[in-house]
Amino acid sequence: MLQVWISAAGLALATVAGALLGFFIKGVSHKVNDTIMGFCAGVMLAAATVGLLLPAVEQAGVGQWGLIALGAAGGIVFLNLLDVFTPHLHVLTGKDAEEHRHNAHLGKTMLFVMAMALHKLPEGIATGVGFNAPDTGSAWAVTFGIALQNIPEGMVVIAPLLLAGVSRVRTLVISLLIALLEVIGVWLGYGLGALSAYFLPFMLALAGGAMLYVISDEMIPETHAHGHQKLATYALVAGFMAMLFMDALF
Repeated sequence: MLQVWISAAGLALATVAGALLGFFIKGVSHKVNDTIMGFCAGVMLAAATVGLLLPAVEQAGVGQWGLIALGAAGGIVFLNLLDVFTPHLHVLTGKDAEEHRHNAHLGKTMLFVMAMALHKLPEGIATGVGFNAPDTGSAWAVTFGIALQNIPEGMVVIAPLLLAGVSRVRTLVISLLIALLEVIGVWLGYGLGALSAYFLPFMLALAGGAMLYVISDEMIPETHAHGHQKLATYALVAGFMAMLFMDALF
């Protein structure tokens, strides 16, 4: 239990720390941002494969590989459904519904923020599930990988909200709510994984599939959208290798 609390708190604090840094660090170039996010994508890629999908395959055994494929596909479907059915939470911005409806910039900003927030729940689940395994080394590797990428993500959320006219107080509140989603996800993943040893591999695969979707659908395209794709690719490989070494050490 203590390990789960420490992991959940660490993920949340990393998000909040990134948000606080975002208030003070302004004008980060696309080149720097894409390099950082590329490194984080590599860390998450290693965490998803080595920390989640491979343990799921090993625990399930050859006869249950179909369950792992179903779990990974379920993680992808889960994120797609969240994207479709999550409403605009214009109340969070402090703007009235009419302004939110007709302000295209604000609308795009909130879509971006909601996308970032949606990542936190499956990321938390990905972390929490691993603490049901006899060896929690992989869970700590996943925690480290996600916490590392939470810092620049927290920074990235701040700037567009402030530019859209959202007050600093409300921006901080939104960041805290996003961090809370990850805490909920950690405990949800831990609880679901604890229900059944048979269910654990499926949940690991579900979380791994969700993370792969985020990396492929959003993180990599974003780092390749500003002309710095080579640098972002090198950073991704560096992040992937760093995570492999961390997993080997712990």
